[in-house]
Amino acid sequence: MQVVQHFLKWTQTAKAAERAGAAAALARAYLDGELPFEDRYAAEAALTALLDDPSSKVRSALAEALSMSRHAPVQVVAALAADQPDVAAPILARSPVLSDPDLIDRVADGRGGTQCLIARRPQLSMSVSAAIAEVGSLEACLALAENPSADIAAVSFRRMIERHGSNAPLREALAADPRLPSDCRHVLLTQLGEALRDAPLVRALVGAARAEKLTRDACIRASLTLIETIDPEEHGAMVEHLRIRGDLTTSFIVRLVAHGKIDFFGHVLMTLTGQPLARISGLLVNGRDLAMAALLQKAGLAKPVHRPIIRALSVWREVAQGKRLAGAQEVSWLMLESIGATPGQSGPAQDAAELAGLLRSIHLDALRENARVQAQAIAAA
Repeated sequence: MQVVQHFLKWTQTAKAAERAGAAAALARAYLDGELPFEDRYAAEAALTALLDDPSSKVRSALAEALSMSRHAPVQVVAALAADQPDVAAPILARSPVLSDPDLIDRVADGRGGTQCLIARRPQLSMSVSAAIAEVGSLEACLALAENPSADIAAVSFRRMIERHGSNAPLREALAADPRLPSDCRHVLLTQLGEALRDAPLVRALVGAARAEKLTRDACIRASLTLIETIDPEEHGAMVEHLRIRGDLTTSFIVRLVAHGKIDFFGHVLMTLTGQPLARISGLLVNGRDLAMAALLQKAGLAKPVHRPIIRALSVWREVAQGKRLAGAQEVSWLMLESIGATPGQSGPAQDAAELAGLLRSIHLDALRENARVQAQAIAAA
């Protein structure tokens, strides 16, 4: 007790650097837990009194010494967390004494530097992450996205994209994050396509209408690629996301089938028809053509697309059973053939002319992709 009394009197005349060193030493002695009860009580009072020291060096030394301990005095930690940024930084960045409500209150204060420090904390909880996603600055959201140990809910990812999705560095950080839900990843792909479409250089080179078409086609191809990377458990959520956005178009569905995304196609049919997935899966595996046509009609797909889809499904069944080798190039050609649109045939019916154009586009894309892969293999040999 007398030592602490002497310490408090000494701080009234000591230099700032000396007070800072003494403050850190007193904090370490308090945290060691070896002081008798009365001395520990007096030391806590002294630490509290040091919060009023006019020198930020003293308070910074105190914050640094207390920042890693669970046994630091709560009132001292709370005061340091509310101090000027350079003093509060170590407390906000790592003090285990601060509770989630404490951190959320600091996030709500709106200071960008404070939000960034909190966003970088190890093992950040889902509730604090949600607060940053909801009200945090762009810099704080970027720091959160770059924090691999943060627990981030799907809705928080969506809020960051809604609020700051136009920022390229944030889009890049989110796209590289394996925690990102598939629907959010699709939104990012769409936003990137829209950014390219609206770029003045792109519009000047190809024109607005051409830029719109190129963007739409690129987004569809990117969506197909994305489907390959997501877990089957996410298929239902991804389909619902596409439905809400209005992206479950006939064009998309035809491309989906042509590229052999049959499991995902099953979830699409479940969403569009309301039929159980087990029944739809059974039809996709063993269903007769009439039953499949009835299902496609129930899904709202126009009659001209029934025949090419059914033809594609029969090919993919044989591929799955090991009876033949085929890819999008071969399947799209057979789909074209099913509507009479290959060379030497009579040509598609009038109501299938647009479908024929789509299938030709799919076939040419597959030809180019296969040629690209082959050229890369030759170059690597």
